[in-house]
Amino acid sequence: MTPRSGGRAPWSERDSLPPWLARRLQPGWRMPDSLIKALDALGAKLQGWLEGAVSMAPNFVLAVLVVLAGAVLARYVSRGATRALDRLISNEALARLLGSIIHVSVIAIGLFAALSLLHLERTVTSLLAGLGVVGLALGFAFKDIAANFMSGAFLAVHGPFRPGDIIEFQGHIGEVEEVELRVTTLRTFDGLTVIIPNKEVFTETIVNYTRTEERRVDVAVGVAYGDDLERTEAAVCAGLEQLELRDATREIEVLFTEFGASSINFEARVWLERADQREYLRARSRAIILIKQAMDEAGLTIPFPIRTLDFGADESGGTRFDEMHLALSEGTQS
Repeated sequence: MTPRSGGRAPWSERDSLPPWLARRLQPGWRMPDSLIKALDALGAKLQGWLEGAVSMAPNFVLAVLVVLAGAVLARYVSRGATRALDRLISNEALARLLGSIIHVSVIAIGLFAALSLLHLERTVTSLLAGLGVVGLALGFAFKDIAANFMSGAFLAVHGPFRPGDIIEFQGHIGEVEEVELRVTTLRTFDGLTVIIPNKEVFTETIVNYTRTEERRVDVAVGVAYGDDLERTEAAVCAGLEQLELRDATREIEVLFTEFGASSINFEARVWLERADQREYLRARSRAIILIKQAMDEAGLTIPFPIRTLDFGADESGGTRFDEMHLALSEGTQS
């Protein structure tokens, strides 16, 4: 294209430029072909976007309505689900967590539906793949925390105990105060607060004294070798019959177990009416008192531990213990 007389650029080129740029152009200036192609490509792209935006305007409005409807629906669905879960699950924190998950899930479904209306299916696929990768990475990074949360959820639904139960776990005995999603709080009888990760609670052995329907008190006692064993059994049974907390429908048992170092050992066993831990402790204490009183009244002896020491008297020039005892006995008789 050749410039007109006077050296001005053709109108087809100058008129297509902004006025401020056209005024600065020197006479005889000609726009480079590469710039013309770039501007043509940019104009075509902008025109295509404008046409696409106009054609997608109804879909865009519909997508916005779908997102708003999803947000409103998620609010009501999560409220209803939370109320229903409160009735089914005793753990309030778990019910709220599940309600929040339902809320986010409904919103996500609405968002994905809106993106599909805008013909952005590839974007939806990429988002889902990205969420999967992020979830996998977070699962490995926080596997212990995730394990505690999952254990807390299982404990809330099908747990071996409830708040208020008395349990024994790893040597700690106390009342369950609260079962949270991550930890379980236990209050011991001496006033200590024990916080246990739910992962350990879910995998370790637990003794639940509240759910135990029957409980027996076993008291280990020793009686002197010189005492009559049948009289010992009768005295102990008579004493334990006075125990207020015992189950009168079941028999008291006195079972001799072994020949000890200084006594013949036996166990006194009595069943209780209630299996509560506090009642058990009171019953065991009372049973020890009654056994001691019964044996004292019957003239029976609970011996102290006896030790016989021999320091090698023959080698050191001393007197053996048995010879000393024989000499003392002969002197007493004379």
